[in-house]
Amino acid sequence: MSLPGAPCAGSSILGEGGGVRPPSLVERLDSRTRVILALLFAVALVTGSDVTLLTVGLGLALILALLARLPVVRTLRRMLVLEGFMLVVLALLPFSIPGRVVAEVLGFAASAEGLTRAAQITLKANAITVAVFALLGTLEVVALGRALARLGAPERLVHLFLFTVRYLDVLDREYRRLRLAMRARAFRPATGPHCWCSIGYLFGMLMVRSLERAERIDAAMRCRGFTGRFPCLHEEAESGPGALDWGVGAASTAAVTLLLVMG
Repeated sequence: MSLPGAPCAGSSILGEGGGVRPPSLVERLDSRTRVILALLFAVALVTGSDVTLLTVGLGLALILALLARLPVVRTLRRMLVLEGFMLVVLALLPFSIPGRVVAEVLGFAASAEGLTRAAQITLKANAITVAVFALLGTLEVVALGRALARLGAPERLVHLFLFTVRYLDVLDREYRRLRLAMRARAFRPATGPHCWCSIGYLFGMLMVRSLERAERIDAAMRCRGFTGRFPCLHEEAESGPGALDWGVGAASTAAVTLLLVMG
């Protein structure tokens, strides 16, 4: 019998598209290797400032996405929120950072330094997001949690991560159930004290029910002898990374080092 609340194996952060297909090159890597590569790639790009370097980083992230066989449509849909924020950055930064004026729009001067900064932020955000999707988005949630634990992350942090991912959907269903109950009582969103008070009651009740559910889950897990570690039916090999991991790790380390030196 599985522990109540334990994350379901087989579900990845990006979700499953259905069907059986051979694993991609990225999926054949050890989960710890993928976590380390994602961290190194993010650090290398965050510390860089050269636009050409960041463009190369974005190209490497796209190569990772191809190697991971990310679904194009779903990945683009998930990045729409980021791109909306990037449009705001591109629209405001050129006019808010002083420097050499390159253009004027409606009396507002756009600086070259502002354009460069906006380009840097946009390239960094997109490259890191695509790389994380490729390396970690195709990784099962349970495998990602176990990789973090085996890399030395605090156990409580790992448990918090696993429970958060597992119960986001539960909280969403509870929220929809409460909203349906409000609509059945003729509640309609509007502007006014009564509406804001009702929405406050909605979120307050959601927090109360979440706390009650957490207490029930904790009691059920203790009754089943939970010792602070999630049992896994499919244990990863403890022999360490294989030849593929060492080869990809060496190539990635060389690429990250080159990015850091050039940056």
